[in-house]
Amino acid sequence: MENKELYRRAVEAMKNSYAPFSKFTVGAVLLTKDGKLFTGVNVENSSFGGTICAERTAYVKAVSEGFREFDRIAIACNEGAAWPCGICRQFMYEFGSDLKVITGDDEENLKMMTLQELLPEGFKL
Repeated sequence: MENKELYRRAVEAMKNSYAPFSKFTVGAVLLTKDGKLFTGVNVENSSFGGTICAERTAYVKAVSEGFREFDRIAIACNEGAAWPCGICRQFMYEFGSDLKVITGDDEENLKMMTLQELLPEGFKL
């Protein structure tokens, strides 16, 4: 799947975001190494600590279905490019630092970095 299509799907997923407090809506699409897609959105909570990001939502769905090897993740938000937050970077690092992370202001202006570039010294047991 091309990066543009993956990003389009992240934009589509973003419509299901639940962000009543920040209004910062995010959608993510995670592509496994064997071609399966998992979507995720940010889900806010009034306790704030209970909020989960779109990237982790997609990962939790994939891992709960038995997937552990990932190729790319595309992230879209209503504010333009959205790189993963620190918690998400470390969370994703657990499953491999070679993951390609795609985001941009729109599908014509995409940027891509590996997770290793975003988190050069991630923690791993």
